[in-house]
Amino acid sequence: MDKKVIKNYIINIAAIFAVYAVLKGLIYAGVITRYHQGIIVFILINVILATSLNLAVGFLGQLTLGHAGFMAVGAYVSAITAVALNANFNLPKIVVLLISLTLAAIVSALTGVAIGIPALRLRGDYLAIITLGFGEVIRVIINNIKVTGGAQGFTGIPKLSTLDNVFWITVLAVAFLYTLTHSRQGRAILSIREDEIAAEAVGVKTTSFKVMGFAIAAGLAGIGGGLYAHYIAFLDPNTFNFMRSVEILIIVVLGGMGSLTGSIVAAIVLTIMPEALRSFNELRLLLYALILVVMMIFKPSGLFGTEEFSWQGIYDRYKTRKNALHNREKKV
Repeated sequence: MDKKVIKNYIINIAAIFAVYAVLKGLIYAGVITRYHQGIIVFILINVILATSLNLAVGFLGQLTLGHAGFMAVGAYVSAITAVALNANFNLPKIVVLLISLTLAAIVSALTGVAIGIPALRLRGDYLAIITLGFGEVIRVIINNIKVTGGAQGFTGIPKLSTLDNVFWITVLAVAFLYTLTHSRQGRAILSIREDEIAAEAVGVKTTSFKVMGFAIAAGLAGIGGGLYAHYIAFLDPNTFNFMRSVEILIIVVLGGMGSLTGSIVAAIVLTIMPEALRSFNELRLLLYALILVVMMIFKPSGLFGTEEFSWQGIYDRYKTRKNALHNREKKV
């Protein structure tokens, strides 16, 4: 492995631990209150949802509008599993959480495969419409099943999600997606986005990779849904409606389709913004929409486009500018 790549990995890992240490320090100091911790947890959950959708929309190039459906599957599977485990076994909370999230990821991924095989034969607007339909079908089914509590919602869910475990699960999810997108499989996925016919012509099994990407995105959405369920401790089927899918898609578009870093930054901004504008009451929705419209006019490719933030990249640009300035001074 290249020395620059290893150095970049070390810097990123150190930065993650530094962020976690700062968060814990601010919590112990009382600067970050329980209210702020809740916002941070929602930011982290939105990061998982947005980065997973970015895999399907940004990297794979398939417009889907049913991501909230997979989130709902994961949330209910994880909640039901946790309730059953607590009722029958005396297991530590973290074990219950991990088992519940694992099962949620598996069921959500299988649901993604079941939906993806017929849906991914379509393209563009047709794919968006059919995934929207599947997302609504999932919500309606949940609304009419007794085991999920139906329209009254699902209660009695153990509150297992904390800032600590949500933070590290989010780090692992993003690290997995980053590794995947920079692997051989990731390059195959990117080739489908750029030109599906050309990719198929050079031997890329486009259908298999499309279904795989869709399933992974669905599985990670299920994990996000599970963390949400174990933090809120109550599930309402109407939470996972069409608008929830649109909200996740907005984060992806604002951050940049094809940029995991962009999705992370956009998730932070768009989760904090409604809370920051809460004091404006009725005007806050108008201001929220206005900021998004302005962003799309002046930066339609999103905050990062298809680029990723890199400490090494910043250092290289700084070094290049410094060398250029030094050369100019020599000429003078």
